[in-house]
Amino acid sequence: MSTSSTRAVRAGRRTVDIHRPDKVLFPEDGITKADLAAYYRAVAPHMLPHLRGRPLMLERLPDGIGGPRFMQKDTPAGYPDWVHRVEVAKEGGTVTHTVCDDTATLVHLADQACVTLHRWQSRTGHLETPDRMVFDLDPAGDDFDAVRRAAHRLGELLDALRLPSTLMTTGSRGLHVIVPLDGQSDFDEVRAFAHDVAATLAAAHPRELTTAARKQARGDRLYLDVQRNGYAQTAVAPYSVRARPGAPVATPLCWDQLDDPATHARRWTVATALEQARSGPWDGSTARPRALGPARRRLDALR
Repeated sequence: MSTSSTRAVRAGRRTVDIHRPDKVLFPEDGITKADLAAYYRAVAPHMLPHLRGRPLMLERLPDGIGGPRFMQKDTPAGYPDWVHRVEVAKEGGTVTHTVCDDTATLVHLADQACVTLHRWQSRTGHLETPDRMVFDLDPAGDDFDAVRRAAHRLGELLDALRLPSTLMTTGSRGLHVIVPLDGQSDFDEVRAFAHDVAATLAAAHPRELTTAARKQARGDRLYLDVQRNGYAQTAVAPYSVRARPGAPVATPLCWDQLDDPATHARRWTVATALEQARSGPWDGSTARPRALGPARRRLDALR
């Protein structure tokens, strides 16, 4: 059943209502809320493995990308009871985060004008111990050549530490380099290790790379951001749409795609990301998660 104000969408075993489906969220591109829901429904088989069991921070834009945006941690009381949640301690209380474990939840979030999903680095049941480490390569300007160089250098250093890594465009300006972990180290250990890796790289290339958190201190150097490795910090989830003109998507890619002249941070969009997802860019790089202990000893020997 479809009306001008509501459209029913089948999502797995459930039917989810999309309210105001014709509401335009990306004015320059004519992309509506129904289009956003259709994209997330289609990409769900590729996206859900990266979401299941992880607390989320939701980036909502009820009036589209030209209007105000809300970074939502606490799950509203009005969400359906079949949407999974996890209660997380915070100073002075708790936060009940949304957890997206199925296609229906993903479509429901699109109905809530949640354009972008940001995920924790740990999972429910093991919230204190991340199973992934993230390096965010953030250029001073929109300079993807600088991002390519930094990614290659970081990848080579991680290889020397015997840590496998994967790549993902952010859909904004840079890349994420992601390392799978065995979940035995806590957030403080992981962030300290990531910081030391970044500092080692920046020391070797001081004119191009920096770990300075303050923008004024970076100049035109690329920022090696490791802050997403802290407890309760989030990073954009694979296949999330970004709130930018063109509806770019944070998209996994293969290392051999990095030097393709067509590759840049916003290369894939809601119109093309599904084709990239179906090509299985991470299928050949799914390595056994690693412990940080041996890598720490190798890093200390290099410094």
